[in-house]
Amino acid sequence: MELEQIQDTLIARLSGDLDLGVADHLRNTLDEALDNQPVRNIILNLAGASFIDSSVLGVLLGRYKRVSRIGGRVCIVEPQPQVRRILELSGLLRIMDEFPGEAAALENIG
Repeated sequence: MELEQIQDTLIARLSGDLDLGVADHLRNTLDEALDNQPVRNIILNLAGASFIDSSVLGVLLGRYKRVSRIGGRVCIVEPQPQVRRILELSGLLRIMDEFPGEAAALENIG
């Protein structure tokens, strides 16, 4: 996982299998960034993610709830087809915006 902050937006670039084995680390890392920096929005770049399971969907939903309480947004960027399908089935794409790239997401939430 790679994190970058641009103004009040945290970009998290996730890769590999996003499953129970990484869920706690992902949750702790994102929460630490949200606690220690002025973050309003999160961009989740999933271009390198090959799989996502329900434990990680729960982590993403929890961070969505956290930033939406302060008027922020969570955006999904470049999910692989199999990951996008899981996000679609879970309903997360109904509450999170999807963009073709980080630049497009930054433009739309800025």
